[in-house]
Amino acid sequence: MTEIWIIDFGSQYTQLITKRSRTIGYSTQIITWDDFEERIQNGKKPSAIILSGGPQSIFEDDTNYKNVFDLKVPVLGICYGMQIIGQFLGGKVERGTIGEYGHATVKQKNHLIEKADKEFNVWMSHFDHLVNLPPGFELILESSNKLIAGILNTDKKILGLQFHPEVEHSDFGREVLSYFYEQIAELKPNWSDEIMMQKCLKEVETVKGHKVLCAFSGGVDSLVAATMAHQILGDDLYCFFIDNGLLRPQDYTHIETLQKNTPLNIEIVDAKSEFLNVVTGIGDPEKKRKAIGVTFIEIFEKKVKEFQDNHKIHFEYLLQGTLYPDVIESLSPHKKGGKSSTIKSHHNVGGLPERMNLKLLEPLRFLFKDEVRLLGQELGLEFDWVHRHPFPGPGIGVRVLGELSEPAIKKVQASDQILFEELKTQKLYQNCWQAFTVLLPVKTVGVKGDARAYEEVICVRIVNSTDGMTATWTQMPHQFLEKVSSRIVNEVAGITRVVYDITSKPPGTIEWE
Repeated sequence: MTEIWIIDFGSQYTQLITKRSRTIGYSTQIITWDDFEERIQNGKKPSAIILSGGPQSIFEDDTNYKNVFDLKVPVLGICYGMQIIGQFLGGKVERGTIGEYGHATVKQKNHLIEKADKEFNVWMSHFDHLVNLPPGFELILESSNKLIAGILNTDKKILGLQFHPEVEHSDFGREVLSYFYEQIAELKPNWSDEIMMQKCLKEVETVKGHKVLCAFSGGVDSLVAATMAHQILGDDLYCFFIDNGLLRPQDYTHIETLQKNTPLNIEIVDAKSEFLNVVTGIGDPEKKRKAIGVTFIEIFEKKVKEFQDNHKIHFEYLLQGTLYPDVIESLSPHKKGGKSSTIKSHHNVGGLPERMNLKLLEPLRFLFKDEVRLLGQELGLEFDWVHRHPFPGPGIGVRVLGELSEPAIKKVQASDQILFEELKTQKLYQNCWQAFTVLLPVKTVGVKGDARAYEEVICVRIVNSTDGMTATWTQMPHQFLEKVSSRIVNEVAGITRVVYDITSKPPGTIEWE
C-alpha cells in the first residue's frame, strides 16, 4: 500500500502539500520529526518522504537528518527540505545575502518536467540557499537571479525544490508534484473522492449505537458532517442550533429551510440576550473570540443537561464540522526542527470543557472546504446549501472592529444583507468564495441631504479561494460595487462611507479579526 510521509518543519503551507497531492490522486500523512524517528525505530518504512518548508535557518538546526536518506526511499525536499538534502548529502548551503520572497520565475535546464513550461512562475519564501550541488545531483531548475531552484538525483530518487509547488501562487504546481510521484517515486495513486467518502463514513461508524450531539451552525461544514452522520446514526443524532444574536438575516432563513427540507432533527436555542450581555463592550479580537466561545459552551452545556434530564438519555459524543484550516491556524506546535505560528484561535477546535464528559467526533477534520463541498454533493444536498459562503463561528462578533454593541451588530447585519441580496440579484454569488461587510472603528465626514454628517464606515470584503489558506481579492464589476455602496449609505443608519478591501491573503487574513 502506498504510504507517503510529510515531515513537517513548521511551514504554514505544509498542509497544502496534502491538499494538492490529493488532487492528483495521492494521500499523505503529516508527521513531526519525533514521529518519524519513532516510526523507523519500530521498523516502519514509507513509500516516499516529503520534507516540508520551515521558517528556521539550516544553520540554527543541529538535528541529524541522516536517517531520512538511510531508508533509501524516494524523497522530495521543498524549500527548507531542499536545504536539508543539500546539507546532508554533501552539498553546500550559504546564508543568504539576497532573499527570494513571493513570485519568482524559474527556468528548466533540460525540461525534465514535460507537463510544465520551459519557464514558469513560482512562489518563493527563503533566505538561505544552496550554492553547491551534492555529488550525484544535477541542476534542473534555476531562478531568474541564477540561484539553484531545483535539483535531482535520479539514481537515489531524490528531488529538491527551492519553491513551493503546493500553493496556488505557483504555476504548474500540480505538474511538478506529479513529476515526483509518477516519474521519480513511481508510486501508484491511493486517493479518490470515493476513498475520501469511505474514510469519513468509517469514522462515524465507530460511534454507531451511541447518542451524538451536533453543534449545528447550518454552514457547509456542519451540514455535511450532520448529513453524513445521520445516514449511519439516524435518530441517535441530535442537532442544536445556538442563536447567539451574531448571525445574518440569511442564516435564520437557511436554518428554517433545513428544518423543513432535511431529515435532521434541528432544535433552535434562542440565546441572543445571554451573548449580548457577555460580549457588549469587548474590543480585543482574541477576547471576543474567547468570550463568544466560552459563552457558547456554557449555553450548550446547559441545554444538553436539560435535554438529557427531560428525555432520560446520555450523550457521549459531540459532532463538529472542523476542517483542516481550522486545525492549522489554531495550533502552534513546538516541533523539533520547526515551529508554526498561531494566526488566530478558532471556536471549534478544542475548548470543549472536560466537565461535559463528551468525546469529539470530527470526520471532516483532515479535509479542505472544496473537498467538503464535493462530499455534500455526493450526499445529495442541494447545490446552494453546499456552496454557501463560509461564515466564522464568532459570526458578526469579529466583523465589528472595536467594542461590540447591539447598534454596531445591527449595522453589520443590515449591510451584509444588502451585499447578499445584490450578489444574488446580479447572479454574482457563485463568482466569489466569500463576501461580507465589516464595521470600521472610525468616523468620516459626509453629506446627507443638505446637512453635514459625521458617521461610521462599512468595508466590503470579497475574496476568491479554494481552501481558505490563500485568497485573492475579487475584482467585482464597478456597477455592482456602486449599487451596494449606494444602498448601504442610504439604508443603513449611521453609515456615511463604504470602502472596498483589495488585500489578498497573504499578507492579510480573510477576516479582519
